Amino acid sequence: MKILITGGAGFIGSHLAESLLKEGHKIVVIDNFNNYYDPQFKERNIENAKNHENYTLYRGDITDINLLKNIFSTHKFDKIVHLAASAGVRYSLQNPQIYMETNLKGTTNLLEKARKNQIKDFIFASSSSVYGNQTQVPFKETDACLKPISPYAATKRAGELICHTYHHLYNINITALRFFTVYGPRGRPDMAAYKFTHKIYNEQPIELYGDGASQRDYTYITDIIQGVKAAINNPYKYEIINLGNNKPEYLKTFIKTIENAVGKTAKIEGKEMPPGDVQKTYADITKAKELLDWQPKTELQEGIKKLVEWYKKTNPENTLKTTYTS
Repeated sequence: MKILITGGAGFIGSHLAESLLKEGHKIVVIDNFNNYYDPQFKERNIENAKNHENYTLYRGDITDINLLKNIFSTHKFDKIVHLAASAGVRYSLQNPQIYMETNLKGTTNLLEKARKNQIKDFIFASSSSVYGNQTQVPFKETDACLKPISPYAATKRAGELICHTYHHLYNINITALRFFTVYGPRGRPDMAAYKFTHKIYNEQPIELYGDGASQRDYTYITDIIQGVKAAINNPYKYEIINLGNNKPEYLKTFIKTIENAVGKTAKIEGKEMPPGDVQKTYADITKAKELLDWQPKTELQEGIKKLVEWYKKTNPENTLKTTYTS
């Protein structure tokens, strides 16, 4: 198959591209390498794949109509995996317009290209953030999701709705995957797993929001990739499916696990819980088991160990900047 991966130089996208290349698929990636965080992270992510004979990279944005026209006139795709997005809850509070532009306009651009080019299978990367601050757990795909608490969450929920519209009108098969706190090697530097590992390793203080009692359903990258590939291989007319570990962990437990793997104790600076952050995420994965024959296999301790090993191997002198542009 020939598969377009948007955001294919990022955390999830680069892992997915490599995995699909190993299976013999032809991969086309579009990624804008923006300065949300140091673009060198993405350059490093694609190091293994960029010279593969079945790998094509376009450096550009999904909001660029002319670029998309060029890509879709050059390639005939069997599937689209749409991972590209303006990501991160807190940054979306500072720059909501960017999120509307990329996550809404960009997604619509791709759906239009799928429609015009008769591409029938479309995978959309959504987020557990669409559930908002609801207290009923575990989160089920049938929950209303009417009260997002950040611009990022709102654009992801809107993306799901735009996808449903295109399925209804044009019979495009669409699976929206709600990812739950993905972590692992190549993780974004603004996310807790990488940021805490980096700062604990370098004996820098970490910011602890709230009292450490917030919970996240941390899901290891390899498990997520298996879920995405299962969605690629099992298209449905329109489905929303949670991909999570089904085992929420307290933030303080998460930090302790990183401390143990790094072999150092965190220096903690207490902070108030910022607006837009949810108190808990917890995925009901019944649907993923039934429709995709998928379930996570990686325990937190094992996943963090692999993350720290990767960090030590790839950051011997910690040369890459880890702050994102605000």
